Amino acid sequence: MKVANMMHLMTLAALSGCATAGNPDPLEQVNRKTFAFNQKLDDVVLKPVAKGYQKVVPGTVRQSVRNFYANPRDLLSALSSFLQGRQIDGASDLMRFATNSTIGVLGLFDVATPLGYEKHNEDLGQALGYWGMGSGAYIVWPIFGPSSLRDTTTLVSNLAVTPQALVSDNSLYYSLTALQITNARSDQLTTSEILDDISIDQYLFVRDAYLRYRESLVHNGNLPADPDFE
Repeated sequence: MKVANMMHLMTLAALSGCATAGNPDPLEQVNRKTFAFNQKLDDVVLKPVAKGYQKVVPGTVRQSVRNFYANPRDLLSALSSFLQGRQIDGASDLMRFATNSTIGVLGLFDVATPLGYEKHNEDLGQALGYWGMGSGAYIVWPIFGPSSLRDTTTLVSNLAVTPQALVSDNSLYYSLTALQITNARSDQLTTSEILDDISIDQYLFVRDAYLRYRESLVHNGNLPADPDFE
């Protein structure tokens, strides 16, 4: 999905409902349909392809693919850290990107970590949360899965810096996108199997876990305990 289309959908979502503390999911009726679509797509296409991919592609190669797609996100992590006043963390992520893009051969190899440049995994949604912006309505995007109005900025910015965003050839664009999705899905096979064993409402479980996790990131892990979530 192109970034322009995602921005359009984000605007529609913003106009569709207003989240409150007592109702973080005003779009639940639509979200549940999208969640069911994603699960069906995963069962029929994504999971089988990911399993086959995992069987034939060595773990070291999958790690290099993971590094390749994660490398540009260090730029966004640096920007997010700077926006939160964390200059040292931002500088570390900038050095990670510069080091891995050059010595690490376009990010295929993580040589920055052994050199002491820590990865911080910050994003624009966290930066906005730091400055007081609430998560807004919970949103389930087709293919991309759980998000929120605030965190969709992270999704859009991540799409903008993917390697395929820099190419103009459509066939190469879709090939790189397919590789990214397949490799990422192969990393989540064990997690999804655990979720499949859950007998409770999977939609509610994923929603509550996602919102709790994102707020924990915004508060750097210092989120107060929530008995209802437990």
